[in-house]
Amino acid sequence: MSLFVSGREIALDKDGFLVDLADWNEAAAQALACREELELKAEHWEILWLLREFYAEFQLSPATRPLIKYTALKLGPEKGNSLHLNRLFKGTPAKLAAKLAGLPKPNNCL
Repeated sequence: MSLFVSGREIALDKDGFLVDLADWNEAAAQALACREELELKAEHWEILWLLREFYAEFQLSPATRPLIKYTALKLGPEKGNSLHLNRLFKGTPAKLAAKLAGLPKPNNCL
């Protein structure tokens, strides 16, 4: 599988995640979101950048509970809760947000 972004072919794994994390940029995120029929808005970007910060700090993609806790810690409880994150990312916040942020699939996601 692959994705064409700005005239470049970007390799994806069988689940649609980037093969090479260095291929990520905002245009790639937009293209991945389009494949998921999701329009990225400011509140999505806030979580995507936060996830990339989490990955830079811990070298892993968080599962749902750590994602909620980290979001609450950094952005407050009104954004760091399952209702908010599920609404933004179609009920699969850890998996879909990691994909759109260009990160590996969280270990506990099927």
